[in-house]
Amino acid sequence: MSSSTSVGSAERPLRVAVVGSGPAGVYAADILTKSEAVKSGELTVSIDLFDRYPAPYGLIRYGVAPDHPRIKGIVNALHKVLDRGDIRFFGNVDYGTDISIEDLRTHYDAVIFATGAIKDADLNIPGIELDGSYGGADFVSWYDGHPDVAREWPLDAKEIAVIGNGNVALDVARVLSKHADDLLVSEIPDNVYAGLKNSPVTDVHVFGRRGPAQVKFTPLELRELSHSKDVDIILYAEDFEFDEESDRQIQSNNQTKTMVGTLTNWIAEQPEDLSELTASRRLHLHFLHSPVEIYDDAATPGKVAGMKFERTELDGTGNARGTGEFVDYPVQAVYRSIGYFGSALPEIEFDHKKGVVPNDGGRVLDAAGTHVPGIYATGWIKRGPVGLIGHTKGDALETVTYLLEDRENLPVAAVPEADAVVDLLDARGVKFTSWEGWLALDAHELALGAAATEAGGSHGVEVKRERIKVVPREDMVAISRDGVAANV
Repeated sequence: MSSSTSVGSAERPLRVAVVGSGPAGVYAADILTKSEAVKSGELTVSIDLFDRYPAPYGLIRYGVAPDHPRIKGIVNALHKVLDRGDIRFFGNVDYGTDISIEDLRTHYDAVIFATGAIKDADLNIPGIELDGSYGGADFVSWYDGHPDVAREWPLDAKEIAVIGNGNVALDVARVLSKHADDLLVSEIPDNVYAGLKNSPVTDVHVFGRRGPAQVKFTPLELRELSHSKDVDIILYAEDFEFDEESDRQIQSNNQTKTMVGTLTNWIAEQPEDLSELTASRRLHLHFLHSPVEIYDDAATPGKVAGMKFERTELDGTGNARGTGEFVDYPVQAVYRSIGYFGSALPEIEFDHKKGVVPNDGGRVLDAAGTHVPGIYATGWIKRGPVGLIGHTKGDALETVTYLLEDRENLPVAAVPEADAVVDLLDARGVKFTSWEGWLALDAHELALGAAATEAGGSHGVEVKRERIKVVPREDMVAISRDGVAANV
């Protein structure tokens, strides 16, 4: 693109498509609109945000436990960005099915992929395929009302193992152990409430390979465990091992110091005789356990009956090594929650080992390692599923900075008119949703919560329900599109 063209001017804004409307995508769009080039009037931009789901917010809506206190603040921040009106939202548009890279290149000068990661990382141990062995991310999608997962979830286990020591593992364990009635204050869908209400669970065991100083969850996640009613937290003295690196982390990292302090206080306050604990459910936190095998038994062939671990010890560097001591736990379900893993994007190079789109600072690379002009990535699909929201903002800034540096050499869209992509989707029969449609769906979900509250509670429980999440995709699309049509 030569500097003599009018791309980026008021007459012909720089057209940018962002694929993915979670925090990574919204932050990238927001940072681009607030860039110095745009603020100074040197550049004008026109941004369209695409998502495969009818509603925005990505993993904030479909990947965070419904009782998590951080959800509302993050959603409010994303809402403010999209509600300004300078970024268009196209929901229910699946990249690779409804729209292709060729389509995006035809209508946009640059494309930013912010598709995140929704699948579970593999845990390659014997028995992982048994009935009763599940991915934690799949369970999160179910309890968050993901429109593409089954409405029912098998909750028939009394004793459950959760493998992992990150925030998602604690979310999974907390939701499994928490009483369903205590989740009604959240936006939990009715089918999820019904499933959890009938769960016979008594014990949930969370296992980490290293020690208390090496956990990956945050103090907030840990504190939330203690807020569950009628759930006792149980710790084990033999799991509290600290090596030289642990001591260094405790002294140098306030977060580690806080978490270790919380855990050691809990075990100090725990009665020596565990029979004194009276809650109907127990949440066990185990450290220094490395998963070895999931097994069945003669009574239930093909179904999870227990799990074997090797006890580990710290090696002085904060890492763990096996001790040769093995322990078994009777469990009827296992949830692996050792991280997320990215999914390949059609017609885009993909690193199947790392689960990311190969890139250099956000500039997407081809198989030869050369930057593909006009194609960028941000968020987890760029760097892998690590870091918190703050990292996502910095990530988006890096990507957008490179895009702006490249703007004089971007391939020029052949059909840049804003209405052209709408006509394309209409011609293909894609029932896309809009930001106005989301506002209609949002109002509908809030109204469902208000109606349940006004009726004296929900499911016989008197509690104020802020919203009830709509689950079936077809209902989400119909409410969104009908709501817009009604206001036209």
